[in-house]
Amino acid sequence: MTIHKNLSMVMLTAALLASRAALADAPGADWITNQQAIQKLTEQGYANAYLKADDGHWEGEATKNGHIYELHVDPHSGAITKSERKH
Repeated sequence: MTIHKNLSMVMLTAALLASRAALADAPGADWITNQQAIQKLTEQGYANAYLKADDGHWEGEATKNGHIYELHVDPHSGAITKSERKH
């Protein structure tokens, strides 16, 4: 009976942690949409943008001037908060 109880607690804990992780990677209710964020990037000369919600911001990649960039985008303003050229 103790093994069953312990296993149940482990499974419950894992389920709770998984659900929290899923929520952390979902856009917030007050965020600009994915398409709005991509439009902001397009206005700044980026193309082929792909963004997903991750750790409280939009994160993804886009191309500019023939280079690929890893980007973080503010979910409220659409401003780029990180731009790192990939090699």
